Amino acid sequence: METSKRLHTPASRQTFAVAPRVWGLKTLFANLYFVANPNGSWVLVDTGVKGYAHQIRSAADELFGENSVPQAIVLTHGHFDHIGTVRELAEHWQVPVYAHPMEFPYLTGQSSYPPPDPSVGGGAMAYLSFIYPKKPIDIHQLLVLLPEEGIVPALEGWHWVFTPGHSPGHVSFFREEDRVLLAGDAFTTRDAESAIAVMTEKREVHGPPNYYTPDWGNAHRSVETLLNLNPKIAATGHGMPMKGEELTRQLENLVKNFWLKAVPKHGRYVHEPAITDEQGVVSLPPEVSNTVPKVLAVAGAVAVAGLFWMAIKKRNNSKQKNGQGHYGSYPKNRPYSHNRVMTGLPPTIDPDFDDPDAHTNNYP
Repeated sequence: METSKRLHTPASRQTFAVAPRVWGLKTLFANLYFVANPNGSWVLVDTGVKGYAHQIRSAADELFGENSVPQAIVLTHGHFDHIGTVRELAEHWQVPVYAHPMEFPYLTGQSSYPPPDPSVGGGAMAYLSFIYPKKPIDIHQLLVLLPEEGIVPALEGWHWVFTPGHSPGHVSFFREEDRVLLAGDAFTTRDAESAIAVMTEKREVHGPPNYYTPDWGNAHRSVETLLNLNPKIAATGHGMPMKGEELTRQLENLVKNFWLKAVPKHGRYVHEPAITDEQGVVSLPPEVSNTVPKVLAVAGAVAVAGLFWMAIKKRNNSKQKNGQGHYGSYPKNRPYSHNRVMTGLPPTIDPDFDDPDAHTNNYP
């Protein structure tokens, strides 16, 4: 039976439809995706936050049949909210995990990512980012390089696109046939900094999550790359899918005004990116002071946790509501000192004297 016919069965209500043979599942505040071939074989894109392995397997059974096993797990990147269940699922299913080589240091225990930056502000999700998991995981025994030339293992008609910036080896996935884009966190379809937006799921195009983007120059170029693909449907790591003219209009607006709309007013990586290579972090710009005291943020975490609990309860007792949001106006009178695309190395790095092989994980 054609796999997509399962979409309308009552048991599949925990997932949401993206496009033919593509379904999403929200894990607390991050999405993962089930992508099938016409013959019913399938691949899992990302694995969400920790603690959702049983729900993911249950959703897979509902979509593809009991005890269904994917051909592979493919990762957009390795941040904690995209690999939370990767080891458990890959070992349970006995399948490989594919990622870009620039992500390998953070998936083999070699290096931590550039640390999140709560000083960017913008909402509870950003303020609380200092408590998010920072250590790398080690799944080297499961890890396989993504094939060259954009080939996506075990998926017909899809190719991967290199979209760094939010992470050094971030990739997105694109199906040319109907122009479906799985963008990971290269951009989002809700305000990733706001805990309220996590619950309401108001659909609108935003840049990558501010608090976890260490290279804004590359992030800008990556969003422009995705716009040039002319996607008709976009599903991201944070937010519900968007499509059609509204997606195109908002994505064009984001690219055109990226340094006003997406880049925070202040933050550790606003003027200088983190420098990384195939071995991990090379150097970081200085840490900046956080305008929100950590004790206040921790106190707020209790309230946010309660809101998440209410959202989850509401989700389990009601159907997903669909609706298009309206893209808000961008701030006026912004400082323009960083209103440009970064190129080359930051001024603090001298390639003639600094050791390119020097790596550090000794940072806040």
